[in-house]
Amino acid sequence: MPVDKLKDFLDSNNIKYTTVSHSPAYTAQQVAASAHIPGKEMAKTVVVKLDGKIAMAVLPASCKVDFDLLKQAVGAAKVELAGEQEFKDMFPGCEVGAMPPFGNLYGMDVFVAESLTEDEEIAFKACSHKELIRMTFKDYQELAKPKVIKFTS
Repeated sequence: MPVDKLKDFLDSNNIKYTTVSHSPAYTAQQVAASAHIPGKEMAKTVVVKLDGKIAMAVLPASCKVDFDLLKQAVGAAKVELAGEQEFKDMFPGCEVGAMPPFGNLYGMDVFVAESLTEDEEIAFKACSHKELIRMTFKDYQELAKPKVIKFTS
């Protein structure tokens, strides 16, 4: 989903958002710094495999996935990080590592870290390493319908 399709999706749902252009940055923490956004409000998307099934874990840039907590929270026997080769073709039009946190649009489960719900607004990569989108967490939650769980350390 290229950024225009993502914006069309947000527009068609009457979502208020802003786009922020920034210098090229690849890690969520670098993006947050480049765009002058607190790391706790920058939502990073981590692609994981839960018993072999691809899913999205969305968490603050300043946190890390605790795989034991995630495994326990979702009731999976095996949880692991998905390799780029395993998911790069699942997000057409997006640069690898810049997929937006809307797994529901790609046919995958979305899990959001409980700590991200504490922020009124979140920002996330918008299909490229040079642009992000800011919107309210409430609107994001309504559109993405993620399962909110505790899985960060």
